[in-house]
Amino acid sequence: MTTEPARGEIERFTVRQKITMMVNRYEIRALDAAGTEGPIIAVAQQKRMAFKEEVTFYEDEERTRPVFSFKARKRMDLAATYDVTDAAGAAIGWFRKDFGKSLLRSTWHLGAAGGLEAIGTERDQTVAVVRRVWDFVPFAGDVAAPFTFHFDFTTADDTVVLVSERRRSLRDRYTVELPATANGWRLDWRVGAAMAVALDALQGRRRSGSF
Repeated sequence: MTTEPARGEIERFTVRQKITMMVNRYEIRALDAAGTEGPIIAVAQQKRMAFKEEVTFYEDEERTRPVFSFKARKRMDLAATYDVTDAAGAAIGWFRKDFGKSLLRSTWHLGAAGGLEAIGTERDQTVAVVRRVWDFVPFAGDVAAPFTFHFDFTTADDTVVLVSERRRSLRDRYTVELPATANGWRLDWRVGAAMAVALDALQGRRRSGSF
């Protein structure tokens, strides 16, 4: 059995999406200083036609022990706030999509225990517009989007607390970084992982691989 990493221990990790006929699956692996992937530290799996409102992450591929989850406060609400909780159900963070600003450029609000709040936006405005055009292509729902779009989350004083970058691959793969702030604080990796998966699963794209 793996040991759950300490809250501030994870600085970088990858998120890989795997799609089968029956389920969608996200695997999270820590990255060392050289960029080498380690063993799985969390995995989320859900039936293809299941609702998007709740996703649970487990410590191993057999899904024997949950380690954290995110859940919408309201079902079937496009503007819902999602709470991130630990294995015991205690709140450790939250996030929600800003649908007004997201019409042209995807924007998310992120909060963490202790009162920290950050806003995440797509880094490239041009890619944001092209992605929206792509959604109207007839075959787009069956093909992974061919764009390397990235998100940066910053606080009110422009401190970066989370970076998610999509890598070129047949299926979605992201590299996520949780930079330390000036006082050494770092975003809880579980909150960062929940947000990173949501950036793929809840983006509202027509691709059949989304939650």
